[in-house]
Amino acid sequence: MTNILLNKSLILIVFLVSLTSFCPDEWNRYTITGKAQGTTYSIVYYGKDSIVTKKLIDEKLIELDSSLSLYKSYSKINQFNNSEKGIVLDDHLLAVVKKSIIVNKETKGLFDITVFPLVEAWGFGIAKTKSIPDNSVILSLLNCVNTELLELKGNYLSKKKPCVKMDLDGIAQGYSVDILADLLEKYHINNYVVELGGEIRVKGTKQPSREKMKIGIESPSEDEFDLQPFNEIINLNKGAVTTSGSYRKYYESNGHKITHIINPKTGYPQNNELISVTVFAEDAITADAYDNALMLMGLEKALDFVEKRKNIAAYFIYRNNSGTVSRKASSAFLKLKND
Repeated sequence: MTNILLNKSLILIVFLVSLTSFCPDEWNRYTITGKAQGTTYSIVYYGKDSIVTKKLIDEKLIELDSSLSLYKSYSKINQFNNSEKGIVLDDHLLAVVKKSIIVNKETKGLFDITVFPLVEAWGFGIAKTKSIPDNSVILSLLNCVNTELLELKGNYLSKKKPCVKMDLDGIAQGYSVDILADLLEKYHINNYVVELGGEIRVKGTKQPSREKMKIGIESPSEDEFDLQPFNEIINLNKGAVTTSGSYRKYYESNGHKITHIINPKTGYPQNNELISVTVFAEDAITADAYDNALMLMGLEKALDFVEKRKNIAAYFIYRNNSGTVSRKASSAFLKLKND
Protein backbone atom coordinates (compact mmCIF):
# COMPACT_ATOMS: atom_id res chain seq x y z
CA MET A 1 0.00 0.00 0.00
CA THR A 2 1.58 3.24 -1.09
CA ASN A 3 1.40 6.83 0.05
CA ILE A 4 -1.38 7.29 -2.49
CA LEU A 5 -3.65 6.16 0.32
CA LEU A 6 -2.72 9.24 2.33
CA ASN A 7 -4.05 11.48 -0.43
CA LYS A 8 -7.20 9.39 -0.69
CA SER A 9 -7.78 10.13 2.98
CA LEU A 10 -7.03 13.85 2.67
CA ILE A 11 -9.38 14.15 -0.30
CA LEU A 12 -12.18 11.96 1.05
CA ILE A 13 -14.37 10.86 -1.80
CA VAL A 14 -17.07 9.46 0.38
CA PHE A 15 -18.40 10.51 3.73
CA LEU A 16 -21.17 9.67 6.16
CA VAL A 17 -24.09 12.06 6.35
CA SER A 18 -26.19 12.75 9.45
CA LEU A 19 -25.45 9.66 11.54
CA THR A 20 -27.71 10.04 14.53
CA SER A 21 -25.96 10.55 17.85
CA PHE A 22 -28.89 9.65 20.12
CA CYS A 23 -30.17 6.14 20.75
CA PRO A 24 -32.43 4.76 23.47
CA ASP A 25 -31.04 2.46 26.12
CA GLU A 26 -31.32 -0.70 24.01
CA TRP A 27 -29.19 0.78 21.22
CA ASN A 28 -25.84 2.52 21.41
CA ARG A 29 -23.83 4.15 18.66
CA TYR A 30 -20.08 3.43 18.80
CA THR A 31 -17.39 5.20 16.81
CA ILE A 32 -13.80 4.03 16.38
CA THR A 33 -11.26 6.12 14.49
CA GLY A 34 -7.56 5.90 13.88
CA LYS A 35 -4.70 5.86 11.40
CA ALA A 36 -3.59 2.91 9.32
CA GLN A 37 -2.12 2.07 5.91
CA GLY A 38 -0.93 5.64 5.42
CA THR A 39 -4.43 7.04 5.83
CA THR A 40 -7.27 7.19 8.37
CA TYR A 41 -10.18 4.93 9.19
CA SER A 42 -13.58 5.41 10.77
CA ILE A 43 -15.98 2.74 11.98
CA VAL A 44 -19.49 3.43 13.19
CA TYR A 45 -21.67 0.63 14.51
CA TYR A 46 -24.88 0.21 16.47
CA GLY A 47 -25.07 -2.38 19.22
CA LYS A 48 -25.93 -3.21 22.80
CA ASP A 49 -22.34 -2.84 24.03
CA SER A 50 -18.85 -1.89 22.84
CA ILE A 51 -17.74 -5.45 22.18
CA VAL A 52 -15.55 -4.41 19.21
CA THR A 53 -12.80 -2.11 20.45
CA LYS A 54 -10.12 0.02 18.83
CA LYS A 55 -7.56 -2.53 20.02
CA LEU A 56 -9.27 -5.30 18.06
CA ILE A 57 -9.45 -3.12 14.94
CA ASP A 58 -5.81 -2.03 15.15
CA GLU A 59 -4.62 -5.60 15.69
CA LYS A 60 -6.45 -6.68 12.53
CA LEU A 61 -4.95 -3.81 10.54
CA ILE A 62 -1.45 -4.73 11.72
CA GLU A 63 -2.13 -8.29 10.59
CA LEU A 64 -3.18 -7.01 7.16
CA ASP A 65 -0.08 -4.82 6.88
CA SER A 66 2.10 -7.83 7.62
CA SER A 67 0.69 -9.45 4.51
CA LEU A 68 -0.12 -6.67 2.00
CA SER A 69 1.95 -3.57 2.79
CA LEU A 70 4.89 -2.53 0.62
CA TYR A 71 6.02 -0.32 3.51
CA LYS A 72 6.69 -3.28 5.82
CA SER A 73 9.98 -4.92 4.84
CA TYR A 74 8.89 -8.21 6.38
CA SER A 75 5.48 -8.36 4.66
CA LYS A 76 4.44 -11.29 2.50
CA ILE A 77 4.15 -9.10 -0.59
CA ASN A 78 7.73 -7.88 -0.13
CA GLN A 79 8.88 -11.45 0.37
CA PHE A 80 7.34 -12.29 -2.99
CA ASN A 81 8.74 -9.20 -4.71
CA ASN A 82 12.24 -9.96 -3.41
CA SER A 83 12.10 -13.63 -4.36
CA GLU A 84 13.54 -15.14 -7.54
CA LYS A 85 10.80 -17.67 -8.17
CA GLY A 86 7.93 -17.19 -5.70
CA ILE A 87 6.65 -17.96 -2.20
CA VAL A 88 3.90 -19.67 -0.23
CA LEU A 89 1.15 -17.09 0.40
CA ASP A 90 -0.74 -16.44 3.61
CA ASP A 91 -4.55 -16.34 3.59
CA HIS A 92 -4.81 -12.57 3.01
CA LEU A 93 -2.40 -12.38 0.10
CA LEU A 94 -3.89 -15.53 -1.40
CA ALA A 95 -7.41 -14.04 -1.34
CA VAL A 96 -6.24 -10.79 -2.94
CA VAL A 97 -4.22 -12.55 -5.66
CA LYS A 98 -7.14 -14.85 -6.53
CA LYS A 99 -9.50 -11.90 -6.92
CA SER A 100 -6.88 -9.96 -8.90
CA ILE A 101 -6.49 -12.77 -11.43
CA ILE A 102 -10.26 -12.87 -11.96
CA VAL A 103 -10.56 -9.10 -12.47
CA ASN A 104 -7.49 -9.08 -14.73
CA LYS A 105 -9.27 -11.49 -17.09
CA GLU A 106 -12.57 -9.61 -16.86
CA THR A 107 -10.90 -6.30 -17.77
CA LYS A 108 -8.67 -7.82 -20.45
CA GLY A 109 -5.52 -6.85 -18.60
CA LEU A 110 -6.41 -3.30 -17.56
CA PHE A 111 -6.35 -4.32 -13.90
CA ASP A 112 -2.94 -5.85 -13.24
CA ILE A 113 -1.20 -6.23 -9.89
CA THR A 114 2.21 -6.73 -11.58
CA VAL A 115 2.20 -3.01 -12.44
CA PHE A 116 4.77 -2.35 -9.67
CA PRO A 117 7.74 -1.54 -12.00
CA LEU A 118 5.69 1.07 -13.86
CA VAL A 119 4.35 2.64 -10.67
CA GLU A 120 7.92 3.00 -9.43
CA ALA A 121 9.15 4.40 -12.75
CA TRP A 122 6.49 7.12 -12.78
CA GLY A 123 7.32 8.18 -9.22
CA PHE A 124 4.30 6.84 -7.35
CA GLY A 125 6.00 4.00 -5.48
CA ILE A 126 8.13 3.87 -2.37
CA ALA A 127 11.27 4.78 -4.31
CA LYS A 128 10.77 8.33 -5.60
CA THR A 129 12.04 9.66 -8.89
CA LYS A 130 12.19 13.17 -10.32
CA SER A 131 12.55 12.16 -13.96
CA ILE A 132 9.87 10.90 -16.33
CA PRO A 133 10.73 7.56 -17.95
CA ASP A 134 11.31 7.63 -21.70
CA ASN A 135 9.76 5.25 -24.20
CA SER A 136 12.68 2.82 -24.14
CA VAL A 137 12.45 2.46 -20.36
CA ILE A 138 8.70 1.88 -20.55
CA LEU A 139 9.10 -0.79 -23.23
CA SER A 140 11.72 -2.54 -21.12
CA LEU A 141 9.57 -2.48 -17.98
CA LEU A 142 6.53 -3.83 -19.85
CA ASN A 143 8.42 -7.12 -20.19
CA CYS A 144 7.92 -7.56 -16.44
CA VAL A 145 4.26 -6.49 -16.33
CA ASN A 146 1.58 -9.07 -17.06
CA THR A 147 -0.55 -11.18 -14.75
CA GLU A 148 0.16 -14.12 -17.04
CA LEU A 149 3.70 -14.01 -15.62
CA LEU A 150 2.17 -15.24 -12.33
CA GLU A 151 1.20 -18.84 -11.69
CA LEU A 152 -0.89 -19.81 -8.69
CA LYS A 153 -0.95 -23.44 -7.61
CA GLY A 154 -2.71 -24.00 -4.30
CA ASN A 155 -1.22 -21.37 -2.01
CA TYR A 156 2.11 -21.13 -3.87
CA LEU A 157 2.54 -18.15 -6.17
CA SER A 158 5.39 -18.38 -8.65
CA LYS A 159 6.77 -15.83 -11.09
CA LYS A 160 8.04 -16.62 -14.57
CA LYS A 161 10.60 -13.82 -14.42
CA PRO A 162 12.55 -12.57 -11.38
CA CYS A 163 11.65 -8.96 -12.30
CA VAL A 164 7.93 -9.55 -11.71
CA LYS A 165 6.72 -7.60 -8.67
CA MET A 166 3.28 -6.82 -7.29
CA ASP A 167 1.64 -3.59 -6.21
CA LEU A 168 -1.74 -4.14 -4.53
CA ASP A 169 -2.67 -0.48 -4.13
CA GLY A 170 -5.65 -0.91 -6.47
CA ILE A 171 -7.32 -3.65 -4.42
CA ALA A 172 -5.79 -4.14 -0.94
CA GLN A 173 -7.63 -1.26 0.69
CA GLY A 174 -11.00 -2.58 -0.44
CA TYR A 175 -10.04 -6.01 0.86
CA SER A 176 -9.05 -4.47 4.19
CA VAL A 177 -12.48 -2.83 4.50
CA ASP A 178 -14.12 -6.21 3.93
CA ILE A 179 -11.95 -7.85 6.59
CA LEU A 180 -12.93 -5.17 9.12
CA ALA A 181 -16.59 -5.69 8.19
CA ASP A 182 -16.14 -9.44 8.68
CA LEU A 183 -14.65 -8.75 12.11
CA LEU A 184 -17.74 -6.75 13.13
CA GLU A 185 -20.05 -9.49 11.91
CA LYS A 186 -18.05 -12.11 13.81
CA TYR A 187 -19.22 -10.28 16.93
CA HIS A 188 -22.82 -10.23 15.66
CA ILE A 189 -22.78 -6.55 14.72
CA ASN A 190 -25.08 -6.11 11.72
CA ASN A 191 -25.58 -2.33 11.56
CA TYR A 192 -22.36 -0.57 10.64
CA VAL A 193 -20.32 1.60 8.33
CA VAL A 194 -16.62 0.84 7.79
CA GLU A 195 -14.50 3.50 6.05
CA LEU A 196 -10.80 3.26 5.29
CA GLY A 197 -9.11 5.94 3.22
CA GLY A 198 -12.43 6.86 1.59
CA GLU A 199 -13.46 3.31 0.71
CA ILE A 200 -16.71 2.29 2.41
CA ARG A 201 -18.76 -0.77 3.24
CA VAL A 202 -22.21 -0.61 4.78
CA LYS A 203 -24.61 -3.07 6.36
CA GLY A 204 -27.90 -2.49 8.14
CA THR A 205 -29.42 0.81 9.17
CA LYS A 206 -29.14 3.52 11.78
CA GLN A 207 -30.74 2.43 15.01
CA PRO A 208 -33.37 2.74 16.25
CA SER A 209 -34.74 4.79 13.33
CA ARG A 210 -33.94 2.07 10.75
CA GLU A 211 -32.95 4.81 8.33
CA LYS A 212 -30.55 3.79 5.57
CA MET A 213 -26.97 5.01 5.72
CA LYS A 214 -26.32 8.07 3.54
CA ILE A 215 -23.15 8.22 1.45
CA GLY A 216 -22.00 11.38 -0.34
CA ILE A 217 -19.98 11.48 -3.55
CA GLU A 218 -17.56 14.38 -3.90
CA SER A 219 -17.42 16.20 -7.20
CA PRO A 220 -14.50 18.00 -8.90
CA SER A 221 -15.12 21.51 -10.23
CA GLU A 222 -14.49 22.74 -13.77
CA ASP A 223 -10.83 22.26 -12.90
CA GLU A 224 -10.93 18.53 -12.21
CA PHE A 225 -8.01 18.85 -9.80
CA ASP A 226 -10.07 21.03 -7.46
CA LEU A 227 -12.84 19.61 -5.29
CA GLN A 228 -16.35 20.86 -4.58
CA PRO A 229 -18.86 19.88 -1.89
CA PHE A 230 -20.67 16.56 -2.13
CA ASN A 231 -23.38 16.83 -4.79
CA GLU A 232 -24.75 13.28 -4.95
CA ILE A 233 -26.19 11.25 -2.11
CA ILE A 234 -26.98 7.55 -2.21
CA ASN A 235 -28.82 5.57 0.45
CA LEU A 236 -27.54 2.12 1.36
CA ASN A 237 -28.31 -0.67 3.77
CA LYS A 238 -25.86 -3.12 2.23
CA GLY A 239 -22.85 -2.98 -0.09
CA ALA A 240 -19.62 -1.13 -0.74
CA VAL A 241 -18.62 2.10 -2.47
CA THR A 242 -15.12 3.01 -3.69
CA THR A 243 -13.80 5.77 -5.92
CA SER A 244 -10.86 6.21 -8.26
CA GLY A 245 -9.97 9.67 -9.53
CA SER A 246 -7.27 11.34 -11.58
CA TYR A 247 -7.18 14.22 -9.05
CA ARG A 248 -6.29 12.02 -6.09
CA LYS A 249 -2.58 11.73 -6.72
CA TYR A 250 -0.66 13.52 -9.45
CA TYR A 251 2.25 15.77 -10.22
CA GLU A 252 3.03 18.26 -12.97
CA SER A 253 5.75 17.87 -15.59
CA ASN A 254 6.29 20.27 -18.49
CA GLY A 255 2.79 21.64 -18.05
CA HIS A 256 1.16 18.20 -17.96
CA LYS A 257 -0.50 16.52 -14.99
CA ILE A 258 0.78 12.98 -14.47
CA THR A 259 -1.74 10.85 -12.56
CA HIS A 260 -1.09 7.74 -10.48
CA ILE A 261 -3.44 5.58 -12.58
CA ILE A 262 -1.02 3.69 -14.83
CA ASN A 263 -2.18 1.67 -17.82
CA PRO A 264 -0.40 -1.71 -17.49
CA LYS A 265 -0.84 -2.41 -21.21
CA THR A 266 0.71 0.81 -22.54
CA GLY A 267 2.92 1.70 -19.57
CA TYR A 268 1.65 5.29 -19.48
CA PRO A 269 -0.64 7.18 -17.05
CA GLN A 270 -4.36 7.46 -17.70
CA ASN A 271 -5.22 10.11 -20.30
CA ASN A 272 -8.87 10.27 -21.27
CA GLU A 273 -12.02 12.23 -20.46
CA LEU A 274 -12.76 10.50 -17.15
CA ILE A 275 -12.08 12.45 -13.97
CA SER A 276 -13.44 9.95 -11.46
CA VAL A 277 -15.36 6.69 -11.22
CA THR A 278 -17.36 5.65 -8.17
CA VAL A 279 -18.22 1.96 -8.05
CA PHE A 280 -20.87 0.16 -6.03
CA ALA A 281 -20.57 -3.59 -5.43
CA GLU A 282 -21.58 -6.18 -2.87
CA ASP A 283 -18.12 -6.05 -1.28
CA ALA A 284 -15.31 -3.52 -1.21
CA ILE A 285 -12.67 -5.74 -2.81
CA THR A 286 -14.81 -5.97 -5.95
CA ALA A 287 -15.58 -2.26 -6.11
CA ASP A 288 -11.95 -1.31 -5.46
CA ALA A 289 -10.60 -3.69 -8.09
CA TYR A 290 -12.80 -2.34 -10.86
CA ASP A 291 -12.64 1.42 -10.28
CA ASN A 292 -9.13 1.96 -11.68
CA ALA A 293 -9.77 -0.31 -14.66
CA LEU A 294 -12.91 1.65 -15.51
CA MET A 295 -10.90 4.88 -15.37
CA LEU A 296 -8.55 3.47 -17.99
CA MET A 297 -11.35 2.36 -20.33
CA GLY A 298 -12.78 5.80 -20.97
CA LEU A 299 -16.45 6.70 -20.54
CA GLU A 300 -18.10 4.86 -23.42
CA LYS A 301 -16.33 1.53 -22.95
CA ALA A 302 -16.54 1.74 -19.15
CA LEU A 303 -20.29 2.39 -19.17
CA ASP A 304 -20.84 -0.47 -21.61
CA PHE A 305 -18.69 -2.75 -19.42
CA VAL A 306 -20.70 -1.92 -16.29
CA GLU A 307 -24.12 -2.24 -17.94
CA LYS A 308 -23.29 -5.80 -18.99
CA ARG A 309 -22.59 -6.86 -15.40
CA LYS A 310 -24.96 -7.45 -12.51
CA ASN A 311 -22.32 -7.30 -9.78
CA ILE A 312 -21.29 -3.63 -10.14
CA ALA A 313 -22.81 -0.18 -10.71
CA ALA A 314 -20.90 3.01 -11.45
CA TYR A 315 -21.08 6.80 -11.43
CA PHE A 316 -18.81 8.70 -13.81
CA ILE A 317 -17.54 12.27 -13.71
CA TYR A 318 -15.89 13.34 -16.96
CA ARG A 319 -15.00 16.24 -19.21
CA ASN A 320 -17.24 16.42 -22.26
CA ASN A 321 -16.40 17.59 -25.77
CA SER A 322 -17.12 21.22 -24.88
CA GLY A 323 -14.65 21.04 -22.00
CA THR A 324 -17.16 21.22 -19.14
CA VAL A 325 -17.49 18.69 -16.35
CA SER A 326 -20.41 16.28 -16.77
CA ARG A 327 -21.79 13.27 -14.94
CA LYS A 328 -23.32 9.97 -15.97
CA ALA A 329 -24.55 6.97 -13.99
CA SER A 330 -25.16 3.38 -14.96
CA SER A 331 -28.77 2.23 -14.77
CA ALA A 332 -28.12 0.27 -11.57
CA PHE A 333 -26.47 3.27 -9.93
CA LEU A 334 -29.45 5.47 -10.77
CA LYS A 335 -31.61 3.10 -8.73
CA LEU A 336 -29.32 3.63 -5.75
CA LYS A 337 -29.72 7.40 -6.06
CA ASN A 338 -33.50 7.11 -6.23
CA ASP A 339 -33.95 4.77 -3.27
